[in-house]
Amino acid sequence: MEVVAKAARIGNKVLSFVAVVIILVLLLYSGYSLWDTSNVFRQGFIGEELLKFKPTQGDGANPTLAELMKINPDVCGWITIDDTNIDYPLMQGKDNLEYVEKDIYGEFSFSGAIFLDYRNKVDFSDSYNLLYGHHMTKGAMFSDVGEFVETDFFEQHRTGTLFLPDSTHRITLFACVSTNAYDQAVFNPMLQNQSTISAFLEYIKSNAVQYREIDIKQDDLLIGLSTCANVETNGRTIVFGRLDK
Repeated sequence: MEVVAKAARIGNKVLSFVAVVIILVLLLYSGYSLWDTSNVFRQGFIGEELLKFKPTQGDGANPTLAELMKINPDVCGWITIDDTNIDYPLMQGKDNLEYVEKDIYGEFSFSGAIFLDYRNKVDFSDSYNLLYGHHMTKGAMFSDVGEFVETDFFEQHRTGTLFLPDSTHRITLFACVSTNAYDQAVFNPMLQNQSTISAFLEYIKSNAVQYREIDIKQDDLLIGLSTCANVETNGRTIVFGRLDK
């Protein structure tokens, strides 16, 4: 009996030790998960080291962008949508995958960067210029683009600014469209030019979940801000605006 009792005590100690180890592993994993989530969240917002390069409101050149281009020559501008969290430098990669999981410093990042379609001209002189950004939590990156499907948000947010190295453009927002990732009218900017822009504008109007008239002319330049929609794997939300120098 004594042998059995001793074995039982040893077994209990082993089980207690295993339980403690399991609890410690779970605590460490939970701590890592919280740190990882916090890190991903922080990556979605720009820090003070980048904000110092943000151009100030003006009509001419933006020398701070030239300084930022010394860090990464893929920088092509900076976009701000008034009274939202959209306030980021813009990149243009060799394709539309390069900055999906890479930040402005060229380092891996789940939040990626806001980037211009690789087929667009870097000076935003195309009839239709398309930007992409992840839909992150807590309003990071292009999360606020998804809010434009709501009437109140759409009505309360109408303007923004596009800063380029040599010029500054006002953005007047006029439509929000919900579609899918295979919509070639929206996601192939090369299909749109001055000869097709009227048909494209009609397409936007007929498919818009939110829309307002702003008297767009045939030679006006358009900009689109695209992000993933939460409800569908391939769903996309795009906000459209007109660029004015």
